[in-house]
Amino acid sequence: MTMNERLKAFLEGLYYVYQRRELINPDPLHFLYDYEDVRDLEIVGLIASSLAYGRVSQIMKSVEKILACLTNEPHKFLLENDKFDIVPANFKHRFTTSYDMNNLLRNISEILREYNSLEVFMSECLNSSDKEIFSALDKFSERLSRNKKDGSFSLVTAPNDGSACKRLFLFLKWLVRSDCVDPGGWEVLKPRDLIVPTDTHMHNIAMKLGFTRRKNADLKCAVEITEGFRAINPEDPAKYDFVLTRFGIRAGLNVNELAELLDL
Repeated sequence: MTMNERLKAFLEGLYYVYQRRELINPDPLHFLYDYEDVRDLEIVGLIASSLAYGRVSQIMKSVEKILACLTNEPHKFLLENDKFDIVPANFKHRFTTSYDMNNLLRNISEILREYNSLEVFMSECLNSSDKEIFSALDKFSERLSRNKKDGSFSLVTAPNDGSACKRLFLFLKWLVRSDCVDPGGWEVLKPRDLIVPTDTHMHNIAMKLGFTRRKNADLKCAVEITEGFRAINPEDPAKYDFVLTRFGIRAGLNVNELAELLDL
């Protein structure tokens, strides 16, 4: 049995044990389960992933505050609403202000008026980019970032800035993959197209697995990590993202023990 075969067997075991909805909280992914219409789900997913930075307790509170402004039908609300002082002026999530959130909601609303859904807009971005995923994501992110204040924190990052785009890739994973954890709903992309959401935690795990030696968790690093997982699971390289991010969160899962896999 090769190293990749042994590693896949181990990861499949983790997936079987830990890929469970009851193990999600606290995680902003939790908010997506309250919606069935994919047009609502994609809006909630974009908001939740965009605010997924900082302390998880604050992330949960901030996402809840924004969703409370959108009623229980976000798609209908944003499609019909033409005023964008939706988010209270005192809203603050680390670097994100009420202006930033209102601007994102305004841009979402404009996209809905033109395309009716974020998925249809993503399809247009792909078609105008000859199906090149990073160019399409640049267009997708740039449209959602229109009228962003110079120097302000980017809620929807673009690959052309070289960052790992962790929150953007997290959003795509939630909408494209479909199992008991990731709700799915989008058909415009396939799981094989996904890039593994990479933060310092995933970066540390990937280094221990030998998938990358890059010191910075940037876009090139995220691509290297994805290629490492793609060698194990070509059709679904982001499959093990959730279970691996349980290391350090769930009792009995220690990231340092992953290094022992290399000696199996």
